[in-house]
Amino acid sequence: MKNIRILVGILFIVYAIIGCRQTSDNNSTDQNQSHEYDLSASTLEEVDLDKQVISELIDSIKAGFYPNRHSLLIYKDDKLVLEEYFSGKDENWGNDLGTVEHNDTVLHDMRSVSKSIVSACIGIAISQGKIKSVDQPIFDFFKDYQQFNNEGREEITINHLLTMTSGLKWNEEVPYDNPENSEIQMINSEDGIGFVLSRELEAKPGTAWKYNGGTTELLAELIQRVSGQNIHEFAKEFLFKPIGIENSEWTISPSTNSPAAASGLRLTSRDMLKFGVLYHNGGKWGEVQIIPKRWIQESFKSSLELSFGGYGFQFWIFNIDVDGNILKIPAAVGNGDQRIFFDQKNDLVVVTTSGNYNKWDIENNAEAVLKKIYTSFNLTE
Repeated sequence: MKNIRILVGILFIVYAIIGCRQTSDNNSTDQNQSHEYDLSASTLEEVDLDKQVISELIDSIKAGFYPNRHSLLIYKDDKLVLEEYFSGKDENWGNDLGTVEHNDTVLHDMRSVSKSIVSACIGIAISQGKIKSVDQPIFDFFKDYQQFNNEGREEITINHLLTMTSGLKWNEEVPYDNPENSEIQMINSEDGIGFVLSRELEAKPGTAWKYNGGTTELLAELIQRVSGQNIHEFAKEFLFKPIGIENSEWTISPSTNSPAAASGLRLTSRDMLKFGVLYHNGGKWGEVQIIPKRWIQESFKSSLELSFGGYGFQFWIFNIDVDGNILKIPAAVGNGDQRIFFDQKNDLVVVTTSGNYNKWDIENNAEAVLKKIYTSFNLTE
């Protein structure tokens, strides 16, 4: 009997080891499928882009006609057909870096493109069951701030944070070196989360749009509370690693001691494009669904018609006039003229970075670059 018990014990251990190996192998296969898919390179001619027009655009950037531009990547018909880098003055979250020789390995400030990354993480957390839906009231997650769960703020949902329709009083319409700027006040406060949640309501949630980086900080805090990981840790595990983003930085905000969700991320331009292609492909990377397709679709919709177009789940939706044709172009947008433009109809993703921080009146900006690209092929309205 004793020998039988020993034999059973040995068999149990063997099966357990085999089971662990099988589980590990299955997980490894999924990871490999994600990493094996990468950006396919091709030529301008193969996707029918006018090489002369694009060459003129590159020459104009180098000559300063499109000032202080640092990178330009064009992804057309599922192929990377242009990847150009330029030297120029740059910053790291407001700290002067001097002139930087940019290339495909140099990290660059995303500024508010960080918001779009946060949005992606919310979509992933919902797909994991960590959050029920975008319709959950935010105070379900902020039990320690119930003193502010009143005076209409109890109606604010995750959806309102994503779409910047919370109704909270906020001012990012003044420069970021102005002490009246609400984001700067939040960063300088002792409790950034409490600062945002305590803002008085000036509109019924869902009825008015106002740009509000504070609501992005709340979204990142939600990720922290439901997953136990800060927004950078969560993004690295569930978003960056699956699509092959291996190098990133995220500046810590002094008010939350966590990554500055609204503006602090730094990525390479190539990795910006990977994120753009992920959204362009409906949340799939190769054969692996990283973000639910429906989340991508909802991210590029706007519940309100706005003067510039609309605003989705931390993505802008621009009405861009190209020779009298109005194109609706979703975009991830960052201060300094960082952009990821998405054009599904024309099978186009454009990434461009720049060092024009806090300069809002530059005529030959990222949108002008995009319009120039449109003149190099026959676009679909």
